[in-house]
Amino acid sequence: MMMKNTHQLTGRLMEKEPLARYTSWRVGGIADRLYKPAGIEDAQQYLKSLPASEPVLWLGLGSNVLIRDGGVRGSVIYTRGCLKQMEQLADGMLKVEAGVPCALVAKLAAEKGLSGAEFLAGIPGTMGGALAMNAGAFGGETWALVSKVVLLNRHGDLIVREADDFDVGYRSVSLADDEWFVACYLDIPQGGNKESREKIRQLLAKRSQTQPTNVPSGGSVFKNPEGDHAAHLVEITGLKGYRIGGAKVSEKHSNFILNTGHATAKDIERLIEYVKGQVHKNQGVLLETEVRIIGEEKAQ
Repeated sequence: MMMKNTHQLTGRLMEKEPLARYTSWRVGGIADRLYKPAGIEDAQQYLKSLPASEPVLWLGLGSNVLIRDGGVRGSVIYTRGCLKQMEQLADGMLKVEAGVPCALVAKLAAEKGLSGAEFLAGIPGTMGGALAMNAGAFGGETWALVSKVVLLNRHGDLIVREADDFDVGYRSVSLADDEWFVACYLDIPQGGNKESREKIRQLLAKRSQTQPTNVPSGGSVFKNPEGDHAAHLVEITGLKGYRIGGAKVSEKHSNFILNTGHATAKDIERLIEYVKGQVHKNQGVLLETEVRIIGEEKAQ
């Protein structure tokens, strides 16, 4: 691949980079290229340096994504620890870049006496991922807080849009394939500093009690169907603890699939499909995956 204007880049480019270390499931093949930008402007320059045919994937904490064993062709732009600026503006809004973990946004909001962002402490991803899928936890949803967003398109152009410009639903946001969120402005009401911190503490305690937080997983695998919970459907189908290879349905929360130590992405994908099929057969409900499955099944 011929890149142009690479002398202007100030981030870190890695060739043939294994992606398992960048995903919460700890699986995934090799990316042709992985780029850690020095900031939003550097990410712009990187996109401008790529040939038009180069596929691009953005990756944050690597939760809610299953990268197949064959890896990813093209470029992966990694935002965690890169697009990391977060500040409160004069008008009280929080401006947050896409690589900031959601838990840190919840913490900053509480420190600033803002109330309503506590649920973000329970989302194991970055703001970029939360924006892309309208992530939620404990009854709260990301886009309820969003005033406007900053995007980058495939040509490296920055675009600012209002929240109302997007069609937002349960775990879904209308977004063009060649645009990515790089920052957002959050409008969070004033509240009590002490109360917010206590609420975060309670939410994290609840998460620890009800979810397998100490074993590699991808977060919630399936969307909750209307009027029910995916975990309930998987449980009554008798699939708690069911395993394929190194992948296992969690006994603590059956909407989680665990990597017990040596799972491949193929093990996890086969288990997702098996669970989906069994729930459909036994409960008459076709579950939708919340997890995005990306990449090649076999290495090239």
